Amino acid sequence: MKKYLLLILIIGFTGCTSKEEYILFNQATKKQNNTQIAQETLEQLNNVQFEYKIRPYDRVSIMVYKHPDISTSSPETLQQERGLLVNSKGDIRLPLIKKIHLQGLTQTEAEDTLEEAYSVYIKHPDIQVEVLNKKAYVIGEVKRPGEVPLANEQLSLLQILATAGDLTDSANRQSILIISEGTGEKPLTRVINLTDVNSLRTSNLMVKPNDIVYVTPNNMKAFNTGVNEIDPIFNLIGHVLAPFVNIKFLSQ
Repeated sequence: MKKYLLLILIIGFTGCTSKEEYILFNQATKKQNNTQIAQETLEQLNNVQFEYKIRPYDRVSIMVYKHPDISTSSPETLQQERGLLVNSKGDIRLPLIKKIHLQGLTQTEAEDTLEEAYSVYIKHPDIQVEVLNKKAYVIGEVKRPGEVPLANEQLSLLQILATAGDLTDSANRQSILIISEGTGEKPLTRVINLTDVNSLRTSNLMVKPNDIVYVTPNNMKAFNTGVNEIDPIFNLIGHVLAPFVNIKFLSQ
């Protein structure tokens, strides 16, 4: 009888161990699969071809080659000119063609649209369009938060952080958020960990116009901020109780 009991215990223990090992292995496999999916997603984001689309209240520079009289600027003063403002309806007004709709068009599409419109008045028009106010925004734990101009359409995250003067000592290098416009009302948020093994690759995620880079504070800064907020309350209580404490002490 004792032999049968011992055999049952051994089988039961072995079965539990095997099941636990299977669960742990399954969890490890699932974690590995999630990591692989995340890496593939990052690679897809890096490989996406992006071209900015004109929106209301943008300022655009329009240069018609060999026709400076109907251009908004010349090549020498392109960056200094304020350009033309796209109105709330997405239109601009130009000589000869008057009002034309540019909202929702890429720069290439806008050039094609303008060339087609000007071809009625000019033989083989050659037009260059540039949006002058493309920028991203950096907030949080950087030394110089604010706007970052994107003259080259987009910049890598490392370039953005370098332009903002690098991270502060209170920055959480494991949680840098890039907030972009999504397909609907919900924004697209990417979390970048600069301390990860793949940081050199993930940190090169491209920051596009109107993106927000938010460098979160580390836990120590959050703790210090909480202490600083509570400290004046304790000081106030101390000042209120001080006379009563002195009186009690003198009475003794």
